[in-house]
Amino acid sequence: MSTIHNDHHADSYYAASAAPSPNREKLKGDVTCDVCVIGAGITGTSAALHLAEQGYNVIVLESHQVGWGASGRSGGQAIIGYNKGFLDIVKMVGLDDAKKLWEMALYSKKLLTETVTKHNIECDLKWGHLMMAIKPRQVRELQELKEEMETETHYEGLKTLSKAEAHERVGSEKYIGALYDPGSGHLHPLNYTLGLACAAERAGAKIYEHSPATHIQEGAKPVITTPLGKVTCEHVIMCANAYLEKLEPSISKKIMPVGTFIVATEPLGEDLCKSLIRDDEGVVDINFVLNYWRRSADHRLLFGGRVSYSGIVPFDLKQTMGKSMRDIYPQLDGKKIDYAWGGNVAITVNRMPHFGRVGKNIYFAHGFSGHGILFTGLAGKLMAEAVQGTAERFDVFARIPHMSFPGGALMRKPALVLSMAYFKLRDLL
Repeated sequence: MSTIHNDHHADSYYAASAAPSPNREKLKGDVTCDVCVIGAGITGTSAALHLAEQGYNVIVLESHQVGWGASGRSGGQAIIGYNKGFLDIVKMVGLDDAKKLWEMALYSKKLLTETVTKHNIECDLKWGHLMMAIKPRQVRELQELKEEMETETHYEGLKTLSKAEAHERVGSEKYIGALYDPGSGHLHPLNYTLGLACAAERAGAKIYEHSPATHIQEGAKPVITTPLGKVTCEHVIMCANAYLEKLEPSISKKIMPVGTFIVATEPLGEDLCKSLIRDDEGVVDINFVLNYWRRSADHRLLFGGRVSYSGIVPFDLKQTMGKSMRDIYPQLDGKKIDYAWGGNVAITVNRMPHFGRVGKNIYFAHGFSGHGILFTGLAGKLMAEAVQGTAERFDVFARIPHMSFPGGALMRKPALVLSMAYFKLRDLL
């Protein structure tokens, strides 16, 4: 059975350890509100929360369940910054906007921390992150990243680790160096999303599950159609991300859904888990086709990687992902994998988030390109600000230039599959 397209939550460790969440009703009949939010992931629930706290009448439409998409399936790593270096961003938007984007990247962490604390969201939030190098070229790349971050953004706390130090922190002989970042971290993404949804409902928002938006009629008062009803509103906030599909073709061609996959081991015990990741950081290697992993609160290893641009789920995820995991940690040979799942994230051509408007009163944010844990919460808040008439911060993101994926709907996936074959070969060099 596909772990991407089930109607209910993926059969994941996150779903098995999820906080209690109510069964929410479907939208039936015609309703009105100030703002209709489409999608109940982190972006949508964040937007709903911030608007409801300001007294707006907010309705959220979710095709499946709260956190069903990437928000409830991801690696859960909260990584400061973007999928592009600061100097690359300067080339895209100029120095002034690049500085503003960096300031908002730092603010996204502050927002996450404040939100989790204010609303008592139990999501196993931990700080600390390691980027691992397998070969000398990657050691140089990490050193260059550190120097750029310190020189251009004045980001503090980064530390390069030697081979011996890397092995001490991450108990694998595979790596010859690392870069430690105390400002990034990890969390339980589904529980974070469920907590945001409950906070939004306490503030007055209404969330309908199993109520997909099938059509948006633009205008002064947009009308959103669902299978059993309609919502008439003043503003629309679209938060469907990788699952936007054909709802809004004018922007869907700017993103590409990409499948990524995770396994969770059986509980390993605290001592073995500490020998794998001594200080409970989030960990990622820096191959183009990367692996990422972290410890869970109940002492499992959560290990993710692989990508699928074709939409095809790899056969026997437990076996294929387990092989990659044991290549890094041969000491886990014989340890059982309890869960294996996947889901889609959305990337853009330039790997920067895509924000904007359709008409005057429909807002969207998507294409977080692997940095969604921090930027989705920020995106929700910035779209809430835009609805309230304060769009300066939203517009900084909206000015980032984006192009459509080449090849159209039929050819863009084969083209990316071919390009990924090249980068997989490069990872071996």
